[in-house]
Amino acid sequence: MIKVENIVKRYGRVTASNHLNCHFERGKVTVILGGSGSGKSTLLRQLTGLEKPDSGAVYFDGVDLTTLNKTKLYEARKKMGMLFQGSALFNYLNIFENIAFPLREHTQIADNIIKTIVTMKLEMVGLRGTEDLMPSQLSGGMMKRVGLARAMVMDPKVIFYDEPTSGLDPISTGVIGKLIMDLNKTLNITSIVVSHDIESCFKIADNIIILFYGDIIAMGTSEEIRNSSDLRVKQFINGEPEGPIPFQRTDKNYLDEILFD
Repeated sequence: MIKVENIVKRYGRVTASNHLNCHFERGKVTVILGGSGSGKSTLLRQLTGLEKPDSGAVYFDGVDLTTLNKTKLYEARKKMGMLFQGSALFNYLNIFENIAFPLREHTQIADNIIKTIVTMKLEMVGLRGTEDLMPSQLSGGMMKRVGLARAMVMDPKVIFYDEPTSGLDPISTGVIGKLIMDLNKTLNITSIVVSHDIESCFKIADNIIILFYGDIIAMGTSEEIRNSSDLRVKQFINGEPEGPIPFQRTDKNYLDEILFD
């Protein structure tokens, strides 16, 4: 579904994407793991076309996003859904209008059809009947599920999840994880998850990519990652404080970059 070829992205002296090559299989759940500053968010922005790499290509459904003009890129993004880390709901709109927003923005669908679609999406995330509530009336887990319903409302080919379980209790985390797997199978979509949550990621992932300071240090199935002999991978997935990954990044003039540039 998505193929990344030799992408490079630098911010001053910091290399956030260092000649990355990877692919995301159609109909599978791929998780991108890595510590803070590893380049996960940069890769996510490039996969969605929100940011162009300095060099290299990002193929989405066979088309290189880096070569598209604004109009064509806008059209390509209609095939993508995004669940943002903070859900990114509009506080002044009720749940129904939050989910309906993409349909009103990008289509000419009649209101009665929009109502049916929104009801179906809320049913899929277990929140039917909440249409008239405001975001402030929802729990964190419910807001995530509303955000997921909105991400699905245009029937995208791929859904991106940015830290979908961040700030959630264990039960809500389990609910979101199960939703990702169930929706992936039911809708046959491609799911790309950026996360720090090791335990939940290994439960839902078909494939895992681990980033380290802009490089891919591991890529494979959950089982392959668990059995990796790379000490950096072992340290990260086991949460060990001591190892080749330093607690604080001080290499490559990183501190000078963020403090003084």
